[in-house]
Amino acid sequence: MAKATKKAAAKGAKKSAAKKGGAAKKASPKKTAAKKGGAAKKATPKKATAKKKSARKPNAAFMAPLTPSDKLAEVIGNKAVPRTEIVKKIWDYIKKNNLQDKQNRRMINADAKLRPVFGKDQISMFELAKVVNKQIK
Repeated sequence: MAKATKKAAAKGAKKSAAKKGGAAKKASPKKTAAKKGGAAKKATPKKATAKKKSARKPNAAFMAPLTPSDKLAEVIGNKAVPRTEIVKKIWDYIKKNNLQDKQNRRMINADAKLRPVFGKDQISMFELAKVVNKQIK
C-alpha cells in the first residue's frame, strides 16, 4: 500500500509541475503541510525586520531647538528646546500645579504664569499646540 501511495503522489507531482496550477488531490495535503512548515520558518525573519523598522530617526523639524517667548520662558525656562520638549514641560507644569479642570479634564485652567501665555483663563488641551506655536520663535 505504501508503494501505491508513493507512486500516486509522484504522478500527481509530475502533473502539477506540467500544469503549474492544478494539483492532484493526493498531493495537495502534502503541499499544504510543507507550506505550513515553511511559513513557520519564514515568520522569524519577518519579526526581525519589524524590529529594524521601529528604530527610526525622528523628524528633524520636531527636533529643531526653538526659543520660547519671555512669557513662556517663565513656565518652561529660557533655554532653546525642541517643540516636543516644550509641550512636555508645559504638561509637567500643569500636572505639578494641578491645573486641569476637575469636572472636564480636557480643559486647562490658567494660573498667574500661564494666563499671559494662554491669553484667557481656560483653554482646551487641543488648543495647547496652537498657543505654544504663537509663543515660540
